Amino acid sequence: MFTFYKTEKVAVNGININYRIGGNGPALLLLHGHPQTHAIWHKVADKLAQHFTVVAADLRGYGDSDKPVASDKSEAYSKRVMAKDQVELMKHLGFEHFSVLAHDRGARVAHRLAADHPSNVICMVLLDIAPTLAMYEQTNQEFARAYWHWFFLIRPAPFPESLIEADPENYLRSVMGTRSAGMSPFTEEVFSEYLRCLKLPGAATGICEDYRASAGIDLVHDKTDIEAGHKVSCPLLVLWGKEGVVGRCFEPIVEWEKVAEQVTGHSLPSGHYIPEEAPELLLEQVLSFMNLPKIAI
Repeated sequence: MFTFYKTEKVAVNGININYRIGGNGPALLLLHGHPQTHAIWHKVADKLAQHFTVVAADLRGYGDSDKPVASDKSEAYSKRVMAKDQVELMKHLGFEHFSVLAHDRGARVAHRLAADHPSNVICMVLLDIAPTLAMYEQTNQEFARAYWHWFFLIRPAPFPESLIEADPENYLRSVMGTRSAGMSPFTEEVFSEYLRCLKLPGAATGICEDYRASAGIDLVHDKTDIEAGHKVSCPLLVLWGKEGVVGRCFEPIVEWEKVAEQVTGHSLPSGHYIPEEAPELLLEQVLSFMNLPKIAI
């Protein structure tokens, strides 16, 4: 678990971003999802470090990164701003060009990163999402029941924040433990880390603002791209869990082809939390996509 890494924090884009860095080779940025932290990569990080210089960052509002206060239209948590955090982080570390492996919320940040900073991104692997705009526009009852937190978290402050802060462990288990694999993918150690971070001051605000931005200002940015015919230009591999909701409720490849020029992908025998449920398969897919030899697992 991050054997070859060191943990650091750096000021970029007006806030402090927490990250781990390790390995050698071309740069690979790892971005986690909700309600987690960079610790989601603990089962694949050491293997990836055999081929890449890996940077596993906590998104703003999550983990040990700063958690800006709520702002008008949740602009401080727009994916445009969150993407700029990561571009500046990588530039600070000396990486003008890098690849991205991202899950869930981190994959939404990665989508905007590739759209706004195409010259910096070599290629991307996005895990278990369809584009945000497509998911909101095509919401049905099955999706709304499974992804209830999408609609809970965007309620006006301080209602959802107060409920999360009242019982953060219950919130974590209600989100993570009710997916297809239950709590089985999560070790006690990593679950304790997720819980520690959710208990930090401002964490509930960060999570809610992230989702509020996605239901507001982020959709404006996505629609503007579509109207302008602006697509993600880098090669994109999309993977989703066969046992998850995304593949049942949406057509990921079809939707990504509407917003990206070079798209491949397929489902994996997994649920939502692919890095923790199917780490070996994920490693195989990432290395193949990036034209690297298979690692001995």
